Amino acid sequence: MPTRVYCCCSALRPRYKRLVDNIFPEDPKDGLVKADMEKLTFYAVSAPEKLDRIGSYLAERLSRDVVRHRTGYVLIAMEALDQLLMACHSQSIKPFVESFLHMVAKLLESGEPKLQVLGTNSFVKFANIEEDTPSYHRRYDFFVSRFSAMCHSCDSDPEIRTEIRIAGIRGIQGVVRKTVNDELRATIWEPQHMDKIVPSLLFNMQKIEEVDSRIGPPSSPAAADKEENPAVLAENCFRELLGRATFGNMNNAVRPVFAHLDHHRLWDPNEFAVHCFKIIMYSIQAQYSHHVIQEILGHLDARKKDSPRVRAGIIQVLLEAVAIAAKGSIGPTVLEVFNTLLKHLRLSVEFEANDLQGESEGSANLNTSSKDNDEKIVQNAIIQTIGFFGSNLPDYQRSEIMMFIMGKVPVFGTSTHALDISQLGDLGTRRIQIMLLRSLLMVTSGYKAKTIVTALPGSFLDPLLSPSLMEDYELRQLVLEVMHNLMDRHDNRAKLRGIRIIPDVADLKIKREKICRQDTSFMKKNGQQLYRHIYLGCKEEDNVQKNYELLYTSLALITIELANEEVVIDLIRLAIALQDSAIINEDNLPMFHRCGIMALVAAYLNFVSQMIAVPAFCQHVSKVIEIRTMEAPYFLPEHIFRDKCMLPKSLEKHDKNLYFLTNKIAESLGGSGYSVERLSVPYVPQVTDEDRLSRRKSIVDTVSIQVDILPNSIPSDDVVSNTEEITFEALKKAIDTSGMEEQEKEKRRLVIEKFQKAPFEEIAAQCESKANLLHDRLAQILELTIRPPPSPSGTLTITSGHAEYQSVPVYEMKFPDLCVY
Repeated sequence: MPTRVYCCCSALRPRYKRLVDNIFPEDPKDGLVKADMEKLTFYAVSAPEKLDRIGSYLAERLSRDVVRHRTGYVLIAMEALDQLLMACHSQSIKPFVESFLHMVAKLLESGEPKLQVLGTNSFVKFANIEEDTPSYHRRYDFFVSRFSAMCHSCDSDPEIRTEIRIAGIRGIQGVVRKTVNDELRATIWEPQHMDKIVPSLLFNMQKIEEVDSRIGPPSSPAAADKEENPAVLAENCFRELLGRATFGNMNNAVRPVFAHLDHHRLWDPNEFAVHCFKIIMYSIQAQYSHHVIQEILGHLDARKKDSPRVRAGIIQVLLEAVAIAAKGSIGPTVLEVFNTLLKHLRLSVEFEANDLQGESEGSANLNTSSKDNDEKIVQNAIIQTIGFFGSNLPDYQRSEIMMFIMGKVPVFGTSTHALDISQLGDLGTRRIQIMLLRSLLMVTSGYKAKTIVTALPGSFLDPLLSPSLMEDYELRQLVLEVMHNLMDRHDNRAKLRGIRIIPDVADLKIKREKICRQDTSFMKKNGQQLYRHIYLGCKEEDNVQKNYELLYTSLALITIELANEEVVIDLIRLAIALQDSAIINEDNLPMFHRCGIMALVAAYLNFVSQMIAVPAFCQHVSKVIEIRTMEAPYFLPEHIFRDKCMLPKSLEKHDKNLYFLTNKIAESLGGSGYSVERLSVPYVPQVTDEDRLSRRKSIVDTVSIQVDILPNSIPSDDVVSNTEEITFEALKKAIDTSGMEEQEKEKRRLVIEKFQKAPFEEIAAQCESKANLLHDRLAQILELTIRPPPSPSGTLTITSGHAEYQSVPVYEMKFPDLCVY
């Protein structure tokens, strides 16, 4: 055994130096001298005030050995430092720690991978020690920078490169643990540190060959994987970092993620971006989720001029974040999310419209169609995000979002919507309307309100029904589907899918409850409005099969969810009015549409007759359907909506047995206790300003105005509209005052009788209809030109086409029919 040789003055040296020197053997291969190390440890514990000197002397020796490349003695010195650090826990350890960190820094600065790994391991051990008192002056800026640089090691040897990267990740993990447990932990969350730490971790996570696409929090990998795989270790360190983030420093930890994804162009494709934000959302505390969503929205605003695929990638990341956040706390960002998404939806439609305009002007390049498809990807991603977010909100928030989205839908002729559509044009505006209604459809999916008033308040119903009168069958379909989502509170819609003659409605097992008082009040207030939109919707020239199916479903859902005896009578009146409109055809509809209306009426009356279970009513409906099956199958939905269905040339010559007759229905319902007086009053839809606001064409193309007169009895079997026709001859007779007194008395009597017996809603509907028709369309349809009187006597000349009528003194003109008002 070799003997140690001491210089002549070694006995005069301080004891702590002699103890430190003794732990180093002459041959570094022999390792640390354990007996002398125990003596040094006992001395340090007994005299803690000597710790700083011991540390300084060890640091001096280690620095000298590093410079001289004595790796063996460096390893021994670090082992001794580690043992002293673990053994001594007192306030005097603070100066020793400074010496220790200085020695670790020396190792990290060396160019030898082995020493860098050694220094990292010592630092990790130090990071796991809980100090009794905080250190107010210690900073880890150097270690953050150095460990981050090690994470980006590009050594030519793959094994050494992996080893250094793992050491760098573990060093960052140690810094995070040490600073989070420290009183001054806020320093690590400063942007200059996060801008180094987060990209370093993401850089190593990005090296995973196949990105994990799991949607839940993944299970912890095995310990061997953590040590050998930099990607797995970096992901765990990233999770730990985010899990320790608090309210004040959450944003500093998330913003570098966006910078990394932008710099490396990882939004398209966005698998890695989605993976990162899944980790973020599952790692942070639930109450901070809205911070991340706000940051994503802000980044989407910042990149609004980027390519569609980049924006779509960001929106898909937002969808994943929202999907996770919706299960916990959303925070105050609900309206902000929808407002931002709707704004980008408008921008996407505007970009698409501009591209189409450029293409029409001949300035489009070869990538125009590709860009249009990319914009549709953006729009679909936005709608999917809106729908998923909205469907996961509680009911009280979902109703607010429904109102919010509905307020954004542009309606022609109004300026109440918040979206700027001035640059979009008609095509872009239509696109925006469809996108918003699709978003609303997804938000309302699965919405179950206890009362229909809650689901369809007046402030929501009025703007919702406005697009149902627009000359676009797709818009009308979306409005009806939204209404179905809100009306169908017992999941019956799937059973009613497809317009057909149902042999036995009982087989459908329809779920329904007794109509509550709130629903009854809703129908009294808004029933006429719903009937009007269904009536007018059936008479649109661009209707396709799906429109008739949705209109049929609307009638059926109203019957199931909202119908009492009074509503049933109104719905039957509406069905008969639709049948009459198809027969008379004032709107000059194509034969397919007329037969489609007849088929819809047949399907609905078959449904409602079985729902109210009046045998005589069911018998009449079944008889008509049976006759139609044999003589006029094109009046039934199973035939008219089939390809290559033979259509009749006209409907005027058909036998009345093919039609549902008002008197037969009244007799059957009256015998079962229904109040059928109102069946004698033909249904007339209300006329409002919505026709003008929604750009509807005039539904009156004839040269006369039909004014309803209340009949005295139930109409006969003949399908004749109970109206009086006012033509030019009738107008001349009205001007003539001879014999008018008796006619005026009779009309006054009818008016008084009408106001005494007819329901108020019906009176209001008819009065409003007549007033609007007479005021707004009289001059247009009759082409009246009122000339100024040629003489002071004050006469009026009426001209229509090429015929000129006699000049009549103004004061002698009388219009008895207007006495109704």
